Amino acid sequence: MPGATEQKIIDAAVRLFASQGYDATSVQEIVTAAEVTKGALYHYFRAKDDLLFEIYRLLITAQSADMDRIIELGLSSADTVREILVSLVVSTAERVDETAVFVREMHRLDEARMTEFRAERRRYHETFLGVIEKGQADGEFSSAVPADTVVRIAFGVVNQLPVWYRPDGPKPPARLAGEIADFVLAGLR
Repeated sequence: MPGATEQKIIDAAVRLFASQGYDATSVQEIVTAAEVTKGALYHYFRAKDDLLFEIYRLLITAQSADMDRIIELGLSSADTVREILVSLVVSTAERVDETAVFVREMHRLDEARMTEFRAERRRYHETFLGVIEKGQADGEFSSAVPADTVVRIAFGVVNQLPVWYRPDGPKPPARLAGEIADFVLAGLR
């Protein structure tokens, strides 16, 4: 968990990257918005792309920890899928700017960071895939649609949230999350 100064820098970068884009945002604008010095920024981050990676790392770390916690509960496959999707949608909706920044700007990561990103994303997908495959093998879910297709559809919806979800819109994150989970589970049955 970042300290107060580091979090101020991250928050400022998220706001600026979300509103004007990564390329259009200067380090000076970030330090001005965060009300810190350049020295403080460079104490925590070697370069602007380190900020971009940290935005993603914080989000995926929290989402992975939530998924691991849910799986450890030992629920049925349907309840596990529901809880994972609800947690994922809520965290994505509540942090829609971070998600939007990362989805839009992830191509800017260097090869090492992109490899790390892909490995963590793969672990998340494979873990969720395993839950669905278990449910299909146990007869809890239909196997009419392959598990990998279900994962792609479910995560495709989540990955598109930054395009259409508005925090000030008519649906709070928990309600939207429940509806998306219901949709996926209806398809699995």
